[in-house]
Amino acid sequence: MIVSIASGKGGTGKTTVAASLARVWERPLVAVDLDVEAPNLHLFLCPQIEETGPAWIETPIVDESKCTFCSACSDLCQFKAISMMGSLVLTFPEMCHGCGGCIAICPQKALSPGRRQLGEISRGHAGGVQFLMGRLRIGEAMSPPLMRQVKTAMNEIAGAGGLDAVIDSPPGVSCPAVNAVMDSDVIVLVTEPTPFGFHDFRLAWEAFAPFGKPMGVVINRAGIGDRQVYSFCAEKEIPVLAEAPYDRAVAEGYSQGRIIADLSPKYRHIFVSLYAKIFELASARLDKGASHA
Repeated sequence: MIVSIASGKGGTGKTTVAASLARVWERPLVAVDLDVEAPNLHLFLCPQIEETGPAWIETPIVDESKCTFCSACSDLCQFKAISMMGSLVLTFPEMCHGCGGCIAICPQKALSPGRRQLGEISRGHAGGVQFLMGRLRIGEAMSPPLMRQVKTAMNEIAGAGGLDAVIDSPPGVSCPAVNAVMDSDVIVLVTEPTPFGFHDFRLAWEAFAPFGKPMGVVINRAGIGDRQVYSFCAEKEIPVLAEAPYDRAVAEGYSQGRIIADLSPKYRHIFVSLYAKIFELASARLDKGASHA
């Protein structure tokens, strides 16, 4: 089972929830940080990194001795990563999305695969939990290609060992966030009961609901703000899976890099209960699918 921990905005406690879930998870698990622009799950799980390697994206290399300047490649590329200026071919590797279309379409075979580094992928262990993280190269504009490579590694690890996966997703509702949750079995949205929190939570629900995945909510800093999140969840029949109270001890633990589930039996119980409810949510979908078969 793949569980994505997501949020409509940063700072809601998404990584806190992901780290605590990884701590209490009772089955073999790989914890994955897909927030490749600003990964920080490792700051809490403190994994022993065993391997770090570069991640690459394919970009075209031009052999101008073969090029007839037909413009087929530049006409195809919607991102203007390759352009024609008379008898001059210009490539812009930083704009290339790595689709390989220009190489495939060139009638003269004047383009060949090159590459540029997107970032790096690290693997390791945090206790009994396997750990996987992507980190985008500074200055790199596109995170989804790196995220897809991290997900490929995740599927290899999970498939080989029969592991579940908990994904710490990028915040927001843009392409990286959608890319993170689209293959999940369950999506857990983390929000806070404030007007800003509710606004971005609603955007996230609207963005992810079309995938048809089981979705539940963790309300962090419960006890502040208002009841808009609760009313919306009741209206849309979105289950509230857990509430973490607004508590100075949590803030202090977070600032020290501690996992919240380790703070006290009360907090451990919150995340053990969340773990159980995630499985109930996934099972309910399977039962519903079986009844419609």
